Amino acid sequence: MVAIAVVVVVILAVILGYYALTPPAPYKITIYTGGTGGVYYPLGVKLADLLNKYAGDKIVASASSSGASVANARALGTGDANLIFIQNDIAYYAYNGLYMFSEGKIDKIRGLATLYPEIIQIIVRADSGIKTISDLEGKRVAIGAAGSGTAVEAEIILRASGVWDKITVQNLDFTQAAQALKLGQVDAAFVVAGIPTSAVMELAATTPISLVEIPDELLNTLKQQGYLFFVPFTVPKETYTGLEKDVKTLAVRAMLAISSDVPDDVAYTILKVMFDHLDELKQAHSRAQDISLDKALEGLPIRLHPGAVKYYQDKGITVPQELKP
Repeated sequence: MVAIAVVVVVILAVILGYYALTPPAPYKITIYTGGTGGVYYPLGVKLADLLNKYAGDKIVASASSSGASVANARALGTGDANLIFIQNDIAYYAYNGLYMFSEGKIDKIRGLATLYPEIIQIIVRADSGIKTISDLEGKRVAIGAAGSGTAVEAEIILRASGVWDKITVQNLDFTQAAQALKLGQVDAAFVVAGIPTSAVMELAATTPISLVEIPDELLNTLKQQGYLFFVPFTVPKETYTGLEKDVKTLAVRAMLAISSDVPDDVAYTILKVMFDHLDELKQAHSRAQDISLDKALEGLPIRLHPGAVKYYQDKGITVPQELKP
């Protein structure tokens, strides 16, 4: 019996020693991005590559195309994704259970960093005769993929303009909308993304386009209605082939949100890899040029993940009390 006991002890010691020496499996990060014609997708793919390259012992990451902001928030809530690209206003709605999340808020959503301004672009063919939002009355308008942040912003703007009930709405993503414009199947398309947006660039290369201006008066109306996250923005005429002048419009901000289920050290590592290797991320899309550590908390509308708080504090950045967990 003593011999058996000794053997059992030895076996247990070997097993415990094995597990003590075996590092934990890398944590799985699933990134939801947006349509392949937008900015989220190439940035998400590159971020996944960077995480696998520089934190492969701790993280295994993958990126998938998706329906963008609203769909991403819901995927985070169900656990299908745990790191998402999202517009700051949509993150606010998800966190607080407002508008499209009135049936239930996304309890697990936490902030990681804001990235760059997302420009609201109303694209039309140059020969359409459409100059103002009022000119959209009676027209076919692509407002973005169903469930996307673009669709939400388009509806808010069109309602504030008084034309929402006077148009024919089509739910098309960036790439589909560009193709539909080219073929004359829609008269206008909303694109909310960093500029230049690849789908719009490709369209402008073959089809003369214009952008519809969003005037200051409409911005004031939106703010009076409580939509304080909109900011003014001017699209330089050099952005797309064929633009004849700078165009005044609006913007929100893109951000990264993360699930509260993600361990603190993993959230910390994601930020560290992203900002330590920002030069490589910038190779994925020109909008990444606007990403900076100094602006990472600008426009952040929800509380931060604890791992993010530690990262920013370690970098000497003051985290506002309202953003702390």
